Amino acid sequence: MDTAGNLIKTVRVRKIKSYVMLSIATVTAIYGVLWLLWILLDVFFNGFKSLSFSLFINDPAPPGVEGGGLRHAFVGHFIITSLATIMGIPIGIGAGIYFAEYGRHSTFVKFLRNITDVMVSFPSIVIGTLVYAVMVKPVGHFMGISGSVALALLMIPVVAITTDEILKLVPNSLREAGYALGARRWQVIKDISLSAARRGILTGVILGIARITGETAPLLFTAFNNNYLTLDPTQPMASLTVTIFQYAMGPYEVWHGQAWASALILTFGTLMFFILAKFVIRRK
Repeated sequence: MDTAGNLIKTVRVRKIKSYVMLSIATVTAIYGVLWLLWILLDVFFNGFKSLSFSLFINDPAPPGVEGGGLRHAFVGHFIITSLATIMGIPIGIGAGIYFAEYGRHSTFVKFLRNITDVMVSFPSIVIGTLVYAVMVKPVGHFMGISGSVALALLMIPVVAITTDEILKLVPNSLREAGYALGARRWQVIKDISLSAARRGILTGVILGIARITGETAPLLFTAFNNNYLTLDPTQPMASLTVTIFQYAMGPYEVWHGQAWASALILTFGTLMFFILAKFVIRRK
């Protein structure tokens, strides 16, 4: 009887602890979601009032004058982030493959992996100042391509770590089966490891793109900004995030409205990209 009573008491205590922890987790989750919804709704209602088609197709109007658009910022932001993605994704995936497939038991690779972990938490402004010292200062002027390099440096660790962790989840028995059939290491990696881990790697790529889409600090030190449309990445180039920052800090109401509208497009555009990419990954 004592044993049964102790068992019942233990079960009750565990249930109470479980309910308490579940309640705490639920409250904190609701707390975080409420703040997220407040931010999204605030951006939506303030940005929707100033949203117009001219925002995408017109150049900026003179300061304080109604009208105008941010075509230069949309185009510049697309160019900078596209170049950063082209540079960051192959290097990040390649680094992840090297960590997981070639240097899993190497002390040197573990050291590189730790450095990569540290780089994920690096303040973006530090990366911006580094690229400024290496690329901008020697040339003597700001460049859009230097902004792309800074964003690529922010993307690479995210993609590399995700690729590494996902490839480590692929069972070694699959690799051994490939070797048993006479496949070379690169063939095993390409046809077995990467094929099995493609969903996780694509998720890492999505996270990397999302990581750089809203960055402002590194672009202030590298691409700076431009009040005119330019397609030359070797010249100062406008970006949406820097333009939002400058317009939000400006004294004109029309600037504030365009900043809200741009923030709305950037926020919900990134959200739609997430949803679309997740849908494509799930379908595949």
